[in-house]
Amino acid sequence: MITVIVYFKLPDGITREEIIIKFEKTVQKWLDNQDLIRKNYLIDLDRGTAGGVYLWKKKIHAEIWLGAEFRKMVKDSYGEEPTFQFFETPIVIDNIVGEVIKE
Repeated sequence: MITVIVYFKLPDGITREEIIIKFEKTVQKWLDNQDLIRKNYLIDLDRGTAGGVYLWKKKIHAEIWLGAEFRKMVKDSYGEEPTFQFFETPIVIDNIVGEVIKE
């Protein structure tokens, strides 16, 4: 599994509510994505950044789905292209369902 942390600078003056509205417009796309295991949306208004944490089945899936089209969507929505950090994820603990996923 691969975890990708994606973040980008927010436009000056954008509110938490405006960010959440933008996030909500993308929920169904990610919910329908069979290559994605989990996504967390992130907001840090103090630092003026937002983004997401994505858990993918394979690195190739992350590279495809977070490619040029995704980068353009983020730039069009927030004014700046995102930054990415990729991490191999050998173990995931999910305390909500009481599950440990190992690869």
